[in-house]
Amino acid sequence: MAEAVVAAARCFYRRVHLVRRTRLSWEVPRANLSGQKQAPAGQGRGGSEVVKKLKLFRRTFAFSALSCLGYEAYILISKSSVVHADAKVDEVLDQADYFYESGETEKLFQLLEQHKNSENAEVLWRLARASRDLAQLSHTPMERKKQLTYEALDYAEKALKKDPSCFSVHKWYAICLSDVGEYEGIRKKIANAFVIKDHFQKAIELNPKDATSLHLMGIWCYTFSEMPWYQSKIAAVLFSTPPSSSFQEALRYFQKAEDVEPNFYSKNLLFLGKTYLKLNNRKMALLWLTKAKDRVPHTEEDKQVQREVLELLNSL
Repeated sequence: MAEAVVAAARCFYRRVHLVRRTRLSWEVPRANLSGQKQAPAGQGRGGSEVVKKLKLFRRTFAFSALSCLGYEAYILISKSSVVHADAKVDEVLDQADYFYESGETEKLFQLLEQHKNSENAEVLWRLARASRDLAQLSHTPMERKKQLTYEALDYAEKALKKDPSCFSVHKWYAICLSDVGEYEGIRKKIANAFVIKDHFQKAIELNPKDATSLHLMGIWCYTFSEMPWYQSKIAAVLFSTPPSSSFQEALRYFQKAEDVEPNFYSKNLLFLGKTYLKLNNRKMALLWLTKAKDRVPHTEEDKQVQREVLELLNSL
């Protein structure tokens, strides 16, 4: 920034110096090579007009030179502010990603909540995720869980408006929309089913190598493969063609997720085991459930998965 201001100052000096030289060349009378007496300034045909134009030129040129510093400094400062703002956002995102990878859910939320009025989609979808994750913690009070769930959807909606080309925005919008369905009843949840599916598919289209999006699409398929009869009746009322899927389709998405990033998520291992059980393949179910059991838990969700895995293994 200091170098930029110095450069602008040098530009100003050069312009002012040029003005001074220009003024001298106009004001010093030319040598009288003809030996004739020169008319006093302002006399003779058009003399007054010439003087006025010269004065106007000097004022205009001097103003232009002075404006140079103001304008160029403004441009440089504006660019510097943008760069500084971008650097600050990058710093926040780096810190947020560190907290997320470390499982520091509450610290992550506290960090990002300070930027809840941000216009940056990368900040907003991370805040949606942090709000949702905080709501999922077992010690979070019920009323607070509900509040955080709706706030998460609000942040995700804002992120979607800011950048619909970001796969993470679509993914977390779909997740948050699904979560809200838990508070709005089965009709609302089923009504949102197609919207949720569309956003998971959009996330996969934008980034086919995102294992989480593939896993979530698998969850969607699994859920609508075992939909209870009463939910099926509600879906039939709401849609001429209600949402449906199969365990085979769910398995394909879970397997794709594992192929993209092996052992990335304890819940994907769990659902591979559960899906094979639904398909009556006990051998493969045991394989994936054992992998889920042996995976070292890092989060509260991992611990919940392990408890479910042990229950399933004990029942086999």
